[in-house]
Amino acid sequence: MQGRFLLPWATFFLVVVSCVAQDSTPPAPPPEKKPEQSEVKKVENVLVELKDLPAEHIIGPYIPSTGPFIPLTNQQRREVYLRETFETAGPYVVRLFSAGVDQARDYPSQWGGGMGAYGERVANRYGRFLVANSVSALGNAALGYEPRYDLCRCQGFAARVGHAVMRDFLTYDDTERNLRPAIPSYVGAFVSGAVSSQWLPGKQNPWRSGGLAMLSQAGYGSAYNIFSEFAVDLFRKITKKNPKKKKGEPR
Repeated sequence: MQGRFLLPWATFFLVVVSCVAQDSTPPAPPPEKKPEQSEVKKVENVLVELKDLPAEHIIGPYIPSTGPFIPLTNQQRREVYLRETFETAGPYVVRLFSAGVDQARDYPSQWGGGMGAYGERVANRYGRFLVANSVSALGNAALGYEPRYDLCRCQGFAARVGHAVMRDFLTYDDTERNLRPAIPSYVGAFVSGAVSSQWLPGKQNPWRSGGLAMLSQAGYGSAYNIFSEFAVDLFRKITKKNPKKKKGEPR
């Protein structure tokens, strides 16, 4: 059963990754918009530095509140995509949780209960995420949109929560200054719902499944952004309260 419904999205994923990995690039932007070599190096240095931080492994690549807003190159976009999809703990935790909700709802009912059914639900949820994130990455690359979450450069709990929710619906274009509707994210969510309807048991309406997936993106996406907004502060407090002991220093 599991192999039957995994095959469609596994094939889709291989096609998407091959597209993302191509060396061909979209038409070059006007010379005045092309980031200088030093600016590209700054982004690469930030990505390398963040990779060593605990929060990076939980929430994925992000723009620090003091970090530069510089358009990503195609190579950097591929790195961000791979790290968001495979090397970040957050998406796995969210899929395990959402599969647990499906298990409690007995959805789909044809899978029944038990650990085997839970495994199928986890695979279903992760397959949907794989499709959604792949379509979103391709759309962001084509439009020049920013795929990373940027921490709020503001103060106060309400302002930061508002920023996190807003960033689920709006993102920066290639100028890294103008906000645009996050269309690729919601197109990705719709496609993931429509595609998953083909491997789920029973008769599923792809339009309905796609629409529900978009609603799920609005809810889960906003919640994940809120967590990401405060995760860095949380890890900073943890590391300050539990500094690493030097060798030979009493515990």
